[in-house]
Amino acid sequence: MTAAGALAQPAGSSLSTGSGLPLPRFVSLKSDRVNMRQGPGTDYPTAWVYRRAGLPLEVVREFESWRQVRDADGSAGWVLQSFLSGRRTALVLPWEIKQGQKAPKIALHRNDSERSAAVAMIEAGVIANLVSCDSRWCLVNIDKYQGYIEQKKLWGVYEGEVLK
Repeated sequence: MTAAGALAQPAGSSLSTGSGLPLPRFVSLKSDRVNMRQGPGTDYPTAWVYRRAGLPLEVVREFESWRQVRDADGSAGWVLQSFLSGRRTALVLPWEIKQGQKAPKIALHRNDSERSAAVAMIEAGVIANLVSCDSRWCLVNIDKYQGYIEQKKLWGVYEGEVLK
C-alpha cells in the first residue's frame, strides 16, 4: 500500500477527483495563515496552522472544495482549495533539518552541473520557486538569486518529473 493510500477517508464520504487534475500533485500555500483540518469541512477540528505562504504541499485526495494534503514532514490533513495555488515551489533538503542543529547549506549552481560556480549557498528548509526541471536539475528562484539545484535535493517536485 502506498503512503497516499494509507491516508484516512472522512467518515461517510466517497472521495473523488472533483477538479479533474491529476493526483497526487504538488501545490503551494497562497497565504501566511492556513488551517489544516482533520477532515474536509469547517466542522472538523484544526490539526495544524501553517504560517508560511509559498510552502509546498502534496495533494493526495479531493472532496468537493477540500484537498487532503501532506507536507514535507508527512503530516496530513485537509485544506480548503481556495488557500492553495498551482504555483510550484519546493523546499530545499527539508529532511536534513534537525532540531537544535544548524541547518546545512548547499550550492545554488550557475549551470546544471556540480562543477559550475555557486551563485549562493542555500540553507536547508528554504522555499525555492520552481522555474523548470529536466528530471535531474531544477532552475529555481530564491529571493534575488536564480540558479540550479539537483532535483533530488528538493521536496515539491517528483523524482523524474519534467517541468517546463
